[in-house]
Amino acid sequence: TTASRAADVSMFASVSASSPAASSAPRGPVLTSKSRFSAVHLPTRRVPVRTRVSFSASDASHSATVGVPATPPPAPAGLRVSTPGLIAGALFGGGPFLAWLLRRNDEDAPGNKRPRESTAGEMSREGEMSTLALNRLGSRPTVGAIGAPLPNPLFRTCAYLDYNATTPVFPEVADAMAPFVWDHFGNPSSGHAFAEATRDAIAKARSQVAACVGCAPDEIVFTSCGSESDNHAIASAVEHFKSAARDDAEKKRIPHVVASAVEHPAILEYLIAGERRGELTYTAVPVDGEGIVDPAAIGDAVTPNTCLVTLMHANNEVGAVQPVAAAARAARAKNASVLVHCDAAQSLGKIDVNVRDLEVDYLSIVGHKIGAPKGVAATVARRGAPWHKLLHGGGQEGGRRAGTENVVHIAALGAACALIDAERDRLPKFMEACTDELRRVLLSELGAYGEEFDASGAGVSGVRFNGPADASRRLPNTVSVGIKGVSASVLLDALKDEVAASAGAACHSDTAAASISGVLVAMGVPEEYAVGTVRLSVGRHTTVEDVERGAARIVAAAKKQRADIDALPEGERPWWCVRKHVGMVK
Repeated sequence: TTASRAADVSMFASVSASSPAASSAPRGPVLTSKSRFSAVHLPTRRVPVRTRVSFSASDASHSATVGVPATPPPAPAGLRVSTPGLIAGALFGGGPFLAWLLRRNDEDAPGNKRPRESTAGEMSREGEMSTLALNRLGSRPTVGAIGAPLPNPLFRTCAYLDYNATTPVFPEVADAMAPFVWDHFGNPSSGHAFAEATRDAIAKARSQVAACVGCAPDEIVFTSCGSESDNHAIASAVEHFKSAARDDAEKKRIPHVVASAVEHPAILEYLIAGERRGELTYTAVPVDGEGIVDPAAIGDAVTPNTCLVTLMHANNEVGAVQPVAAAARAARAKNASVLVHCDAAQSLGKIDVNVRDLEVDYLSIVGHKIGAPKGVAATVARRGAPWHKLLHGGGQEGGRRAGTENVVHIAALGAACALIDAERDRLPKFMEACTDELRRVLLSELGAYGEEFDASGAGVSGVRFNGPADASRRLPNTVSVGIKGVSASVLLDALKDEVAASAGAACHSDTAAASISGVLVAMGVPEEYAVGTVRLSVGRHTTVEDVERGAARIVAAAKKQRADIDALPEGERPWWCVRKHVGMVK
């Protein structure tokens, strides 16, 4: 009958909701891997589950209450078990589960709920996660203060000084993701109730990102990574140039792009590939010894065929901050139709990033550089700026990028941007204090090496800090230090279990640490320093212990490597450690 079939469905949902194969699944909890979420279950007490979602101070809250019967319907005949059999099964087969079940029922009792502190990453300050999400998250500690250690035990043995490569997922961001991992799974493009929470979450995140970078929400296009965002900007400008051709003569013109010589490979490799295919030409404008491009040189490189100037806001290796707005003005003074793109992957969260102040048409930001997971990014496309789709299919993102939205990660990106807004006055100062201490220790411990001396007679040739000397022209979290007499790749290999850092950029090939970085070559860094250059980058959850332990380990390893090389006969020393009276030369 209809009633008995309904009872079958209700009982099946109660005992095997997480089973991938309903017809063969065992009746009871389904055990998965040995992770901390090893038991996938539904709440054992059948009570109403309430989820409230609020998306901004100005938006209306959405509430939904799902009523669940207070007592389960009778089990189908095939599932009935005699009382002696049930007792025996519980004692001999399900004892541990029964104990857990009783403990969970006690925890779920109305008077036994533990209060839970809200964080900046919650769905709303006054809202609450569902009971199911809280149960599944368990007792994971929420750590959300600048300079506070994260719970991963590896942080206690290895100082993480590689925030420019990637950040950990910040606790508040993980909390913002949780409801869309456990509860809200609907396709945002659907028209039913399950889609409402996910669709609203995307809208909330879009507003959070827009507020963070100073643009309108409809100017945000969510993407999968920084490389995609950068590629979108270049492709949009190039295709717009081609489509604007009015006659055969104009159709023969090849679009031209201007970039700096120190751009990320997501830019330079795209330009190289496009030029190889005959789709575009490009000019890489040199930088000075501090890694900064001259805005006038950008303007000089612009031609009548130039469709785009692309310039990173801050360099990922040495932290040099580029004069983007000045370069944009110089380019448009030469060719008013030029579009301007800025890669702000490394600058967001460290210095102010505002689309209007930068005077750009496109801006790229990346989630895993600011405390969100890998796999989410965004492109800001100014209203009226041309857009060329790289992905074709559905009408997601206002028809600009096809593909079902990654709601979990989009919510994370929004939460990370909200944190940046909340901490923009405090976090940069904390990071600068960390890097100031790193610089002080490295200079005092490793500076006196070689045969060059300052006015007081103290040796100062042992280290070279790459990038701008003026702190206002570099990122507050980045130290690029060249250690003379040291191979950075050998040093970091020896320290890989104690210090996490980079030689060159982590996004480059696996052999980048063993070769001289292209950025350092473009800056003209002497080879004896370039070979020994280590990039140290700090972030929100860097601790005082990370700075002290990391600096001490680097100093000890560098001194040991120097001593080992100095002990070699002159003819057996590496080429970059051959001493002459003018210093170390090739």
